[in-house]
Amino acid sequence: MNRHSRSGGDRSVRVAEQIHQEIAQMIAREVKDPRIGMVTITSVEITADYAYATIHFSLMPDDEESLARSLEGLRRSAGFMRSQLGRRIRIHTNPELRFVHDASVTRGVGLSRLIDEANAVRAADDEPDLPPATETPRGDQ
Repeated sequence: MNRHSRSGGDRSVRVAEQIHQEIAQMIAREVKDPRIGMVTITSVEITADYAYATIHFSLMPDDEESLARSLEGLRRSAGFMRSQLGRRIRIHTNPELRFVHDASVTRGVGLSRLIDEANAVRAADDEPDLPPATETPRGDQ
């Protein structure tokens, strides 16, 4: 691998990280669309030519209705965020923003819940069985 291709990759990573920070800040402070819920930017991927930036996000609550509303709000706000990125980041091409829901957080919560349930069942199985308590007959006193 030559030096130029490696440094180009490093630059892409730095640009993606900068876009990540800027988009997260804009969503939190500047985008006023009421459809956008509690969105967290999880990652940003940028094409080699900087033409497109795919922005992965998670959402709370993560139901279908909230997701559809927030995705529509993000897509409608993409032009505003793209123009703001052009002012904040100096790169030769201002990327088109594409938003994609990242379901990994929801899957992780579900897996964690399954693990907790399995551990609880195992703990219950590992408890020693105690003999049933027997009553001792009381004599007449």
